[in-house]
Amino acid sequence: MPRPPGHGPGFEIKRQEIIDQAAELFARQGYAATGIAEIGQVAGLAKGALYYYISSKENLLVEIQDRVLRPLLTSARRIAALDEDPVLRLRLLSQALLENILARLDHVWVYEHDHRHLRGTNRARLLRQRREFEKIIQDLLTAAMDDGSFRKLDPRLAMLQFLNMHNHTYQWVKPGGEWDAETLAREYCTTLVVGFRNPAYQVDDLEDRVREFLAQRQTPAAGLPPAPPDA
Repeated sequence: MPRPPGHGPGFEIKRQEIIDQAAELFARQGYAATGIAEIGQVAGLAKGALYYYISSKENLLVEIQDRVLRPLLTSARRIAALDEDPVLRLRLLSQALLENILARLDHVWVYEHDHRHLRGTNRARLLRQRREFEKIIQDLLTAAMDDGSFRKLDPRLAMLQFLNMHNHTYQWVKPGGEWDAETLAREYCTTLVVGFRNPAYQVDDLEDRVREFLAQRQTPAAGLPPAPPDA
């Protein structure tokens, strides 16, 4: 959300700090169990001063959801638009999703548990974004079936399998632990691709192709800027 007119850069720094603190509280206690006064106490602000930075408690929930979905959709759109085979793009999308989860565990917890508290246009916007992300995954799975890489499956069921494997990771993964996003994406996608593939599809070189692709861009999966012209 852009900074309101008349507010200096310090305003935005404090507002982002409040969103971080609210995400931590909501993840630990739940959105419904956390009062606005408690958020103000953690932020070191009286209730009136807190409303100088946020318009409502629900606005905080919107901001947290946006921090999860906005970068995820940006990455997913870029990956879907790549001129690469669909299995490679699914593998890149897996890593981008897991990088997003590991970067903001508190936010993802709130995203998964408390989105039902959103109302009206805020809820409609969230559901529209979720459907777009699901469609990107489903379209890539369908493309892999159409080009013969995957056997014919129910595309929606395959999409739900992909998401179910990834979306519960936030419940147990530890930042800086033994498994990073690349490791998890490799293992998840090995399981999925082996299960989904046509017998003729060779999966052995998938990780080599992922490494080669990312090395050309010198970026983690979530970034994916255009390759340089001479790449």
